[in-house]
Amino acid sequence: MPHIPAAPTSEIEVLTFEDALIPSPDAAYDRGKWLYVPDFYSEYRYILGTRGSRPLIAVGINPSTAAPDALDNTLQSVERIAHGNGYDSFLMFNVYAERATDPDDMERECNRRLHRENMKAFSYLCGLASAGGNPPDVWAAWGTIIKKRAYLADCVRDMAKIGEARGARWFTCGARSKNGGHPHHPLYLKKDAKLEPFEISPYLDSLR
Repeated sequence: MPHIPAAPTSEIEVLTFEDALIPSPDAAYDRGKWLYVPDFYSEYRYILGTRGSRPLIAVGINPSTAAPDALDNTLQSVERIAHGNGYDSFLMFNVYAERATDPDDMERECNRRLHRENMKAFSYLCGLASAGGNPPDVWAAWGTIIKKRAYLADCVRDMAKIGEARGARWFTCGARSKNGGHPHHPLYLKKDAKLEPFEISPYLDSLR
């Protein structure tokens, strides 16, 4: 079933990222394999991915229904591309953390608190990805959906600042859009598609 937001995130309880990291006693999935924050299905999701020593951080626009052992088509493609490019795991992050299968259902105004906690999650992922001594590799994979809401570009700008401080390397996969040069969405990529370096700063300048 698609996920349609039940209410604006400003009207529900949103855990801080630190609190969301605390394991729930009844989480029904393998914690040794999966990283899922928060570790229960809710109106928002900070992180979903697999654990490994060399992860690829993939960045979409917003989460849909995927959960551990129940990846949607987008996440299945992300996992294939990560493994096909030599990574042993993937970490799915999103520009905005609100769940909505149809991006047209995303809230019109940015919840600044949710965004702030989401940026903590991105910084955390960069730390995980660099734990083995390599800089974090970040795959920009949000497609043209970034145009759906005006606040999304500013969210990416905040991500880029965090990534710069962490020494992140940015990549895209597949042809970028002719209108705006937006990164390709993971769906419909060939399983052997290769990552290519992505200059995030000029791209963000083009969004002004």
